[in-house]
Parts: sequence; C-alpha cells; structure tokens
Amino acid sequence: MSSCSPVHRQLGRPRAALWLALALWLLALLPGPAAAGPTCHGRFMNPITDICWSCLFPLTIGSASILSDGQPDIGNPSSPVCYCSNPPRIGVSIGFWEPVRMVDVTRTPFCMVGLGGISLDPGLDVPRGAHVGHDSQTRNSFYHAHWYANPILTWLEVLLDFPCLEKGSLDLAYLTEVDPLWADDELTAILNPEAVLFANAPAKAACAADCVAATAGMPIASLFWCAGCQGSIYPMGGHVATHIGGVQASTLITQRMTAKMHRQLVTFTGAGSAGLCGYYPLPIMDKTHYKLQMVYPVPATAKEAGQCCQPYGRTTMIWGAGKSYPVSGEDFAYQIFRKRNCCAGAY
Repeated sequence: MSSCSPVHRQLGRPRAALWLALALWLLALLPGPAAAGPTCHGRFMNPITDICWSCLFPLTIGSASILSDGQPDIGNPSSPVCYCSNPPRIGVSIGFWEPVRMVDVTRTPFCMVGLGGISLDPGLDVPRGAHVGHDSQTRNSFYHAHWYANPILTWLEVLLDFPCLEKGSLDLAYLTEVDPLWADDELTAILNPEAVLFANAPAKAACAADCVAATAGMPIASLFWCAGCQGSIYPMGGHVATHIGGVQASTLITQRMTAKMHRQLVTFTGAGSAGLCGYYPLPIMDKTHYKLQMVYPVPATAKEAGQCCQPYGRTTMIWGAGKSYPVSGEDFAYQIFRKRNCCAGAY
C-alpha cells in the first residue's frame, strides 16, 4: 500500500505541472541552433577525404625546395640556419603552407555552411543575401561570411610537439551578420579609407595584370587593392558589383574577408624572415601568403592542371566548373592555407 494519501497526491500534481511549465518557459527563452532549413545547406568537412593535402607543399629548408609536388610558392629565407632570441634557440628555417582557417560564404544569415548546415536563430534582423540582375549583362550580389580558426594539423595531432604549428581547435571567430560595416559600403570606408585612391580606371586596369599573374602562378603583392580575376578587394564588404557566378563571387568574398581580418588585427601572418620566430600583424594583407581550396559544395580534391588549391585572384573559369549547382550548391565553404616560415629548433 502506498504511504502517500490521496490528498498528498492531489496536491503534488499541480506542483509538478507548475515546475514543468516553468522549465519549458525557460527553455523557450534560450536562443539556440535550429535544424537546417531549406535555405541553409552545408556539410562538416571530412579532414581525410575533403582536404587536398598536396596544398601543404612546397616544403622548403632555407631557399631549397625539399618537396614541391608541382605547387607554386613564394620566396623563402635564404639561410637554412636561423636564430630566435625569445625563447633563445638555434634552428632550421623551414617553409610550408599550413591549413589554418575556414570561410563560409552564404546568402542566408547565420547559416553555418562549414558546420554541417546548422542555422542559428539569435533573433537579429540582418540583410539577406541576394542576386540582383540590372539587365541581361549586369548582375550584382550580396553574401555574408563567417571566419573560422581551423588549424587542422593541430587538432588532428598529425605532428606532436612541433613548434611551427598554430595551436588551437576549430572555433568560430567572426560573423559578418553582427558587423554593421559589412552591409554598408559607405560605413566600410571607416575601415578602408584608402579605397578612394583606387576607384579609378588606371587602378582597375592594373588588376588585369594581377589576374594574369595569379592564373599563371602567384598574384602580384604590390597590387594589394586587386583580387585578381575576381575584381577588387575594396570595399571590404559583402556587395559584389559584378556577379559572374557563385564560385567567382564567393572567392572574392573570401579574399575580402581575409583582408578585413588583417585590417582588424583578427589574424596575423607568419611568412618570410619576419615570421621565423612567430606571427606578426600585417594590416594590409599580402595576398601571396594565401591560397584556398573549396570544401563545399564540391570538395576540390581533384587536381586541375596539377593543383587543387588556388592562389588568391586566379580565374575560376577552369577549376570552378561544376563546383556550383542550384538550391543546395549555392553556398560555399573554403579551407584557407597560409604560408608559414618557421625556425624549428630545440627550446
């Protein structure tokens, strides 16, 4: 026989219902991720099958190439021996391309393409992405972008106790949805006031040379306002004035996002002699320090002309063919490889 009287049981039921209602009310107040809807598509990157690992190369010691696999490179410190004072060490100067960042490019606000297509719902009203056609020949578009810290070699523990790798795990570092500058080209001038110097025909014409150089090998660092065949780095926002295709527009947004992160000192670089002993700020991005590989919607693991990673500014006409398709293939994710020169030695 139960020790609880009928009266006690009757009193306990309203109390339990009250606690249940209170718990459901609190859960309703908490913002959280919603299930992926029809306008948000993506996929978690498989670090084994979706990464083209030849993008790590060339591997150099000093200025000598140890393994290149046909990949382009930039200049490296000439001496194979290096010295760092803090902490004191003598080491070997090595160079490689480290996979350290990932970028989402999406039309849907808060759509985490690289996190499996998760759609967040923080309750903010922000501009949505769009493709707008002015006539039969002119189109523009608008995209949001997300910047992830993604040091794959570290969280995969490929190389243990190797001092030249960036430490950390996969982490969302920046969302343009909460940045008022991203959707307003006039406000963006606060971040890049020098853009007015390059809003002229000669400056734009110089980008043709950058396009040719990037397509043949590596872009021209001195033409820092150019995004090669994709257009202009300025303004550092989400509006694409000349939308040719999804791959072209998304790679332009990726380059602008990288430049924006450098300008805001969210990311540093580690290339050249200055990077042998650590990372350093570079407010004006050197685009020759980067190359990208698409990981969504189609992982670019097949080599096009011997390469599956593309330097910033290279034409998308060849490698971008078939990499975009309607509905679920109109948002993009790119893995970013950054040039790293490092003095590897015993501490």
